[in-house]
Amino acid sequence: MRVGFLALAAGVVLASLPTASDAQRADNDILPRSVALQHDGQKAQEAGDLNKAIDFYESALAADPRNRSAIIALAQVARAQGLPGKAIALYRDALVLEPNDVVALTGQGEALADKGAIELAREKLAEAQRVCSTKCPQVASLEKTIQTSAAKRVIAAEAIAPKPVVATVTSGQN
Repeated sequence: MRVGFLALAAGVVLASLPTASDAQRADNDILPRSVALQHDGQKAQEAGDLNKAIDFYESALAADPRNRSAIIALAQVARAQGLPGKAIALYRDALVLEPNDVVALTGQGEALADKGAIELAREKLAEAQRVCSTKCPQVASLEKTIQTSAAKRVIAAEAIAPKPVVATVTSGQN
């Protein structure tokens, strides 16, 4: 009885071990179907059909969740739709896959600036500058976005500055 139990346990363990054909793919080895769907999404985005582009990008991610380019493209569409919070989350997902992705770092910084989180955007700028030792166009774009967003915040604050109230003294006689 004990031998049968041990044989059964050993069989279960051996059956659960991965075989050579089940080996994981390399991180940069994205399934071709996912890449094709992503390209269809880019075409739809270039044509201005953002909803169709979203469908293609989401299908690309369903085919291969490690397709970082599709995640970044979804984040760019979210920014174009005026959804910086969604874009920030999507860029964060891309950065989980590759923490040193300059496009994701600067994209998240731009989305943070759009949302008004200027200090967090500056932190992303510093990270992007560290990763990109040469002058990258994405870093320059983030610098410009931060400057523009900071200027908008100052103008907006001046626009809503309270106006002084002049008190008039009335006599107590009716």
